[in-house]
Amino acid sequence: MTSQVRTRATFDSISPIDDSPIASFTIDSAESVARTVGLARRAQRTWAALPPRTRARHLRAWRHEIWSHRAEFIDLIHRENGKPADDALLEIVLTLEHIAWAEKQAPRLMRSRRVNPGLLLANYSAHVDKVALGVVGVIGPWNYPLYAPNSAIGSALAAGNCVVFKPSEYTPAVAARYVRAFHEANPALPLGILSLVTGYGDTGAALCRSGVDKIAFTGSTRTGSKIMATCAETLTPVVLECGGKDPVIVAADADIAAAAEAVAWGAFTNGGQTCVGVERVYVERSVAAQFTGALVQHARAIAPGGDAPATYGPMTMPSQIDIVRRHLADAEAAGGRALIGGLPSIGERFVGPTVLVDTPENCSAVREETFGPTVTVREVDSIEEAIELSNDHRYALGASVFSRTHGKEIAAQLVCGQVTVNSVIAFAGMGSVPMGGVGASGFGRVHGDEGFAEFCRTHSRVTKLFDIPGFELVTLRRRRWVMPLIDRVLGLRHRR
Repeated sequence: MTSQVRTRATFDSISPIDDSPIASFTIDSAESVARTVGLARRAQRTWAALPPRTRARHLRAWRHEIWSHRAEFIDLIHRENGKPADDALLEIVLTLEHIAWAEKQAPRLMRSRRVNPGLLLANYSAHVDKVALGVVGVIGPWNYPLYAPNSAIGSALAAGNCVVFKPSEYTPAVAARYVRAFHEANPALPLGILSLVTGYGDTGAALCRSGVDKIAFTGSTRTGSKIMATCAETLTPVVLECGGKDPVIVAADADIAAAAEAVAWGAFTNGGQTCVGVERVYVERSVAAQFTGALVQHARAIAPGGDAPATYGPMTMPSQIDIVRRHLADAEAAGGRALIGGLPSIGERFVGPTVLVDTPENCSAVREETFGPTVTVREVDSIEEAIELSNDHRYALGASVFSRTHGKEIAAQLVCGQVTVNSVIAFAGMGSVPMGGVGASGFGRVHGDEGFAEFCRTHSRVTKLFDIPGFELVTLRRRRWVMPLIDRVLGLRHRR
């Protein structure tokens, strides 16, 4: 009698720099995902029962574990994602800072809150408690394989949830090392507090259908829509941080040199593969030539590549190159001009920095998320026109304003999740500042008190303290004089 061994399908993680193999991973089926969620469900009872300060100690140990092995993480992020070592280190630092914020703030945010029961029920006390949801599924992107999913994972764990993490198929090795670090830092904890499932879209769909208590997703708007539709089948709530086409407004009174330098970094860092990266600039006509000239000068100093001196690396996802190529071709056909870069700058793996001018607002290079090292610059006659153009878009993730005297006023009129004045993307590094989108850029928040609250549910608790004979409202034996008295007394309170 022979036994048959059932093999599990696998896929390889490949470096975008040179196509070298990094590791092989299992394509988790729906059954495998269900088992992982079940393990998380069992571990969650133990994890949630720990006081927030105890969970914080475990998160602190995890943070120290990652930092002590940062050289390994830097190398892995560079090989699997393609970004230079300095950018990989910055991603690690931001990841750890957000974990540190969550672990420190969790005791405050999980504290029971006493609320006023109101005049009519003054013989009761009322409290609002924050409790963990249970098991949270996190579906992460490839462009920031640590920072982006950690924005949800750090808060979810600190709140007492267990997490099942499904990374992008382009960066599973980074995710696996991140999960392994948690268990190596906390060997006495049960397995299942932070788990990994790997695979393609079907694995992500299985996680959405697995009975988790919430899904947190970072990625494209198109995929976010699919996730939301799948989660709707089981009424599983979602928090979605989707695409962006972030605008920058440069006013005539701005520090033009500082604005150009900031826009260059915001547009070209990580090869433009940043959801809150700069993709559109609206600059007042009187300073447009000065700004554009300075921006092009910064772009000339940029060198994409896979070696140490490179400013940024390759396009992590090969199909993204086709999108960049299409957008640049559409811009050229519509009358747009590349002051630097353009179609000739697109190679097999690397795309050079591109600054486009004279690109119509209805062109795909302006209307769609490019997610590459390109930026459009348009001259405007007034700040009012710049605000109108900035807001005339389906995406509304982040934005920036450069003005010495009117930054706050301009920022208040922009429709977006977060805005930076006289800088770009700074909010992403602040644990206390909520981050998320509006419209096609998604909904819900990560980071800050609001982001932490996404991974808790409120549990209201009211307690009767003493009887008021004859005056009880919650009874079938209410005295006849009670409601006329209430009518008279509250009539004084609510009448005109």
